[in-house]
Amino acid sequence: MWNELLLEAGLTEREVRSIMVLGSNPKMKASELAKELDTTRLDAYNSLSRLQEMGIVTATADRPMQFSSLRVDEAVHHIIETRRAQLDRLQEGYDTLSEGTSDEASFEAIRRERDEPRFAVLKERVHIYRRLKRMAEESEERLVLLLGRFGILHLCRSEALEAVNTAAVRGVVVQVITQLEPRTLRFYEQLHPSIEIRHADELDSNGFLQDQAYVIQFLNLEANPVGRGKEDAALVIESEPFAISQENLIDAIWEEAIPFDLAVARFTENRINDPLRLTIGEGSFLESLTSALGFDGELPEEDTPFDPEAFFAAGDTVNQARQSLSDGRLSNLKVLGIDIGRMLRQVGNRVGHELAFSLRSIDNDIEFLDEMMDWWEHAGLGTLLYGIEPEFHVQVGLHHPPTEDDDVLPMWEMDDGIIEGALMTRFPPGSNVDVRRQDGTGAHDDLWQYHLLTRSEA
Repeated sequence: MWNELLLEAGLTEREVRSIMVLGSNPKMKASELAKELDTTRLDAYNSLSRLQEMGIVTATADRPMQFSSLRVDEAVHHIIETRRAQLDRLQEGYDTLSEGTSDEASFEAIRRERDEPRFAVLKERVHIYRRLKRMAEESEERLVLLLGRFGILHLCRSEALEAVNTAAVRGVVVQVITQLEPRTLRFYEQLHPSIEIRHADELDSNGFLQDQAYVIQFLNLEANPVGRGKEDAALVIESEPFAISQENLIDAIWEEAIPFDLAVARFTENRINDPLRLTIGEGSFLESLTSALGFDGELPEEDTPFDPEAFFAAGDTVNQARQSLSDGRLSNLKVLGIDIGRMLRQVGNRVGHELAFSLRSIDNDIEFLDEMMDWWEHAGLGTLLYGIEPEFHVQVGLHHPPTEDDDVLPMWEMDDGIIEGALMTRFPPGSNVDVRRQDGTGAHDDLWQYHLLTRSEA
């Protein structure tokens, strides 16, 4: 009997019955299968999870998910082929070692090269974090957790926490990237001290990476942070190329993320202490410098006889050009490709960001604008006025308006950057208000305007 062969292959009776039912009734929900098996939905999910790992059962990405299975004869054939491939890899590794090659990395490379990418869908938070526990137990070099806003809460309530801490103790590099939330700060104390934590403002995804082998990416996350996660779903990917690409993406996020101690000051000290990264310019700085020094960059194709007079004459020319760059004029920075105006605007944006952060408890947008405008005007930066035609806007007047003199420090960029930063923090892209900067009339109190449009108006 086919079912006896499957039992002989190591499957449980419930897994065998699942194949028998799904093989003749494709696209069944887990609840329907549980009813057919006269078992609980949780037990049905556990069986489906293992059969997915084996490649016998597939699932749709619908809600709720629907499951299908190979026919019973196809399932037996699939297991035979899988075991045969495992034996081939084992034989290949044995032959390699028998020939005197003890390089475990070579054996691992052979195994991975022969393995095709494998995918499985996990349903419910308890099963997802159970898989994280296994990843932590099997990790050898690196384990990265992307926890979004409330992932730390879910981790600390799961059996995976101890496994993650244990991995850190035995020398695995464990990293956590999260979006800090004041209500969950205390939960980070449950992580081992060697685990490095960083905050990323825009991080809203959850997932895990183990070495360069396994990736878990959440597909759905229950909106209620304290819920049981019955609707959570995640995709498990076993693929070295995919894991490496995810690792590269994570490294980029990690580089820009903020160390935990600095980020947590937002909530403990009510201020932003994050480092400010400035963009000082664009283009080729080598080209800008050589041009400023009067050097075209062209070198002779052949060495020429040493001529002391020509050598000192050339050196004197370069030194004079270099000396002229040291006379203290701001315009020289522009010659070298350094955009001081952009840098000052970025500083202003940061000030505006901090200002909006300090006013975040004000729910009413008009009250927020009043407080922002009062701060800006009392700081002596200029005048801000409301306007309603053709739509609601804030018009800007500066005490130090722009000038064409390249040697004047463009402080107006910082002044305006404060308004821009405050508004863009209060009304970020994707919110119900669209912020647009437009030229004003050119009068001293209406140099430019920030139009605030609701999404229906935009």
